[in-house]
Amino acid sequence: MGEAGKKRTIVVVGGVAGGASAATRARRMNEHAEIILIEKEDHVSFANCGLPYHIGGEITERAKLLVATPEFLRKRFRIDVRVAQEVTEIDRERKEVVIQQRDSQESNRLAYDKLILSPGASPIIPHITGVDADNVLTLRNLSDMDRIKAYVDSGRLKRAIVVGSGFIGLEMVEQLVRREVKTALVELQSHVLPMMDPEMTEPIKAELVSHGVDLHLGTAVESITTDENGLACGVILSDGSQLEGDLVILGIGVRSNSQLAVNANLETGRSGAIVTNNLMQTSDPDIYAVGDAVEYVYGPTGEPARIAMAGPANRAGRLAGQHAAVDDAEPMQEVWGTAIVRVFGISAGFTGLTGALADRLGVESAHATVVAKNHAGYFPGSEMMTLKLSYSPENGRVLGCQVVGGEGCDKRLDVVATAMHFGGDVRRLAGVDLAYAPPFGSAKDPVHLASFVASNALDGIESFCDAGADLSGRKCSMFAHFPRSNQSHLLGLIRWSIFPSMSYEIGSASWVNRPMMTSGSSRARSGSEVILPRGF
Repeated sequence: MGEAGKKRTIVVVGGVAGGASAATRARRMNEHAEIILIEKEDHVSFANCGLPYHIGGEITERAKLLVATPEFLRKRFRIDVRVAQEVTEIDRERKEVVIQQRDSQESNRLAYDKLILSPGASPIIPHITGVDADNVLTLRNLSDMDRIKAYVDSGRLKRAIVVGSGFIGLEMVEQLVRREVKTALVELQSHVLPMMDPEMTEPIKAELVSHGVDLHLGTAVESITTDENGLACGVILSDGSQLEGDLVILGIGVRSNSQLAVNANLETGRSGAIVTNNLMQTSDPDIYAVGDAVEYVYGPTGEPARIAMAGPANRAGRLAGQHAAVDDAEPMQEVWGTAIVRVFGISAGFTGLTGALADRLGVESAHATVVAKNHAGYFPGSEMMTLKLSYSPENGRVLGCQVVGGEGCDKRLDVVATAMHFGGDVRRLAGVDLAYAPPFGSAKDPVHLASFVASNALDGIESFCDAGADLSGRKCSMFAHFPRSNQSHLLGLIRWSIFPSMSYEIGSASWVNRPMMTSGSSRARSGSEVILPRGF
C-alpha cells in the first residue's frame, strides 16, 4: 500500500456513480489529500436508474433519488464539492484544469496531482425535423425527469411515443402505461430489447401488447411533426405510417462524453471511449477515467469494450480513487455486461454473450435453452422462465446467459455471472450447490438443467437444434418417437418452451410440467437434429 499520509491534490471531474465513488474512496484511503469534485450539473450524486420509477409514481419521494448531496460529501468526507462548474480544458504539461462557472461564465485554473475523469455519456439525438421541440425529451438526469414528470402530472398528456426499446425505453413505456398514458413504442430493430436474441424477446413483446402498447418494430422515426405552437404532435415512420403523441421520449442510446479527453490528446478506442489500463489510468498515468466514457475489458472476449452501466462505473471509481490517493489498488476486474429489466409482469436480462453477439464478434459458441419453473412446481405461485446458456463448444467455458420470465430471473443471471467471473465451465456449473426449498427453487434448478443440456451436447450424448432454428421442412429425429399426426403438437411444444407466455396447443398433458430443453451451435445449425433429451 502506498503512503496514506501523503499530501496531494486530487481533482475529480463529474459525479454520479464513478466520480462520487472515486472521491469518497480517495478520502477513505488518504485523510490528508485535498479532494475537489467538480460537477457541471446541480446534483452531484443521484440514482439515475430510478428516474423512470419516480415518473411513474413507484418511487414517491424525489429526495430518495439523491444518493449524496454536496453538503453530505463536504461534511462527511471533507470533499470540496463545486457544482454548476464545468472543466473545459486539461493542461497536461502544467497539470492544471480550466474551470468555467456556469452562471458567470468566468474561468479559473486549478492545479492537480492526480486527475480523475468521470464525464459520463449523453443521449443520442437524431438529426431529424422537429427534434428540437420542447416536448421531445430524453431521460438522463434529474432535470430531464422533472420535465417529463411535469408533462405526465399535468393531466393533459393523453398519448406518448417512446423511441427505442432498450432498458430506458421499456422502463418508460411501463411507467407511462402505469400513469394511464396511451403509449406507442418505436424500435428500429425487428424485435424489442435488441441486446437479446430475437426468440428470447417474444414474451416481452407479448407482455407489451397485452398492456395495450402500440408496437412498431423494424421501423425508424423519419421526422417529428409539430403544431402551430412548435410543439411535437406526432411522428412519421419510415414505413409511411403516422403516430399521434403529446410527448416524444428518445431512448435510442448514449455516446461517451470523451471530447475533453480527446482535446487533451488522451488515447481513445474504436468505440470513441477513453482507453485505460486495469488501474483505470489513461495514456497519462496521472489522469484516470471511469464510468460511461471509458472502455473496460469485456470478459467473454478479453477485448476492450464500452459498457455503460452503473455497476462497473461504481467499481471503477472506487479503484481509481484508491490508486490516485495511495498509488496502489487491486486491478479492475473484467466486466460481463450483466443487466436486467422489468416489463410489467415479467423480467428479462442477460450477462456475457448472446448468440447474436457471439456471431457478430466471431466467437465460436453453442447454446442450451430450457424452460422451467422458478421454484418447485407443486408449491403455489411457481412461474415459468426461459433460460438460454451460451458456452464454448470446444471446452464448455460459460460465455453468457439470457433469462426471461417471472420471479427469479435475477437470481439465475447472478449465478451465471459469478460462474463466468471465476472462469467456470458448464460441467462445473452443473454441479454448483444452490439453495433449495420448495418456496425458493427446485432440486434441479433452471441453471442446472441448462448445464445438463450443454454437458450432454459436449459429451456427444445428444445433439440439438438451436432454440431460434427454423424447423420447417427439416427432418428431426425427435419426431421418430411420435406418430406423424402428433408432429404438429410437438412443434407446438417447442414453440411453447421458447415462448411460454404465448398460447399453443400441447399434445399430451404429461408434457406440460416437463421442462423443455434445446441446444445448438451458432455456427453449424443446418446439420443438427432435434432429439428428446435423456438423463435429467
